[in-house]
Amino acid sequence: MLTLRVAIRALAKNKMRAGLTVLGIVIGIAAVTTMVSIGQSASQLVQSQFEMLGTNVIVVLPGSRRSGGVRRSGMPTLTARDVNAISTQCPSVLAASAMVGTGGQVIYGNTNWSPSEMWGVGIDYLTVRNWPLRHGGFFTERDVSSAAKVCVIGQTLVRELFQTSDPLGQTIRISNIPFRVIGVLEPKGVNMFGQEQDNIALMPYTTVRKRLHGSEFDHVHLAMVSARSMQQMAEAQSEINQLLLERHQIHPGEPADFEVQNTDEFAKILGMITGTMTMLLAAIAGISLIVGGVGIMNIMLVSVTERTREIGIRMAVGARPRDILRQFLIEAVLLSCIGGLIGFALGVAASTGLTMLINSLSSGTEWQVVISVPAGVVAFLFAAAVGIFFGYYPARRASRLDPIESLRYE
Repeated sequence: MLTLRVAIRALAKNKMRAGLTVLGIVIGIAAVTTMVSIGQSASQLVQSQFEMLGTNVIVVLPGSRRSGGVRRSGMPTLTARDVNAISTQCPSVLAASAMVGTGGQVIYGNTNWSPSEMWGVGIDYLTVRNWPLRHGGFFTERDVSSAAKVCVIGQTLVRELFQTSDPLGQTIRISNIPFRVIGVLEPKGVNMFGQEQDNIALMPYTTVRKRLHGSEFDHVHLAMVSARSMQQMAEAQSEINQLLLERHQIHPGEPADFEVQNTDEFAKILGMITGTMTMLLAAIAGISLIVGGVGIMNIMLVSVTERTREIGIRMAVGARPRDILRQFLIEAVLLSCIGGLIGFALGVAASTGLTMLINSLSSGTEWQVVISVPAGVVAFLFAAAVGIFFGYYPARRASRLDPIESLRYE
């Protein structure tokens, strides 16, 4: 305790020099804390955006089919019957929805609007997407089998077409065909690509296929499937792949005429990218810690030179070399730890400010303020290690001074 008080008193004698000495450590810790926090915020945003896509979602896309030995990419290969088979015959699948895309204007009274997304979907679409209804209901099996002229709309269509009036039960026109609004979706906001998810209109896929496309075929554009859990996604993907190979009579060695894509893999890839970038930026920022450590060593060497006579006096009255070593080592560690605390506080403030700035400049995506306490603790411990590493040589040099020569030093 006495050695600690002596070290603090020695540092307090030259506050300006001590403050300039810890500046490198402050900048390094602040930079590391900020970079790691922003990186974790980006990773959290990516994860939340994929969660908004749906619950454990697997996407099945039609591929191409061979006809007479020629690969024809334009021939659709995925049918609603395939989707129903996936839903009923794959144990790891919770729900599946066929999807048929379309486009056009939606008209209500004298107002028209063009949704960014218009899909024909199955009765389990909301389960797959984990998308609740705010008002009304969703399609029934009867609506799908009869190709009923009903629809469910997002919040953007409610705002643009109906404004303050209740849309439920109202009739809108899509491609001059009347559709009755039976439900309104909960708002989802903007996705990570800046696309508004609430600008959407949903209809039974049979209605889109028969009434809007005028097609009697059973083909669909894609299928969205939800696995029963995150742990069963790989198993569900394998079951879907095997089932469709059998249904499409694809023999071993032949290319499949469909694709099964696991969105969890995309999320992991993006997470790895953001994580790697975070570590890279943190490593670059950590270089300033080394620079700060070199600064501590230089100042401590200067301090040893200036206090040579003091060291000689202390040794003359009984101080041992290890006491001198301990004193100068504690001074170096104190400088590093003080810089670490200040740097962590500045890093928290900087990451919060940067996150708020990003939110103010971005179009709808909401970055969360993530304070990486583990990163701060690691950076603080690293700063203490820097103090020990770069402070040991000056401290050792001070402890090895000859007492007689030190007393003669002017």
